[in-house]
Amino acid sequence: MACVDESDPAGAVVGAKRISQHFYEFDLCPGGKWRFIMHAPNGTGFPNESVFVEIAQPERIVFRHLAPVHAFLAMAEFADDHDGTAIRFTMLFPTAAECERSKRYVVQGNEENFDRLEALLTAAV
Repeated sequence: MACVDESDPAGAVVGAKRISQHFYEFDLCPGGKWRFIMHAPNGTGFPNESVFVEIAQPERIVFRHLAPVHAFLAMAEFADDHDGTAIRFTMLFPTAAECERSKRYVVQGNEENFDRLEALLTAAV
């Protein structure tokens, strides 16, 4: 959880390959906003806005991602593991249809997010 805080708002982790981010609000506390724009290689910007629901250090971060693109509730849980920290990331969509629609980009994007996180943590060790 130490790699996600107010001084470094996940910029090195969030976003799929070839996507850059511009964070302009990151208030890591219950009710705090997390707002940023994801930029595609062609320059298209995708505004994102979330609200933190729960911050339970060091074991959990829960946030609600608001529309316009897709809405969901996300929970990242951190647990001690014999080799370090295990992470469980869960996304809950308001409908099964929204979940199915989002799978075409969310699954790959999250895999790439975790690849970025792994590289960040490996470099820090």
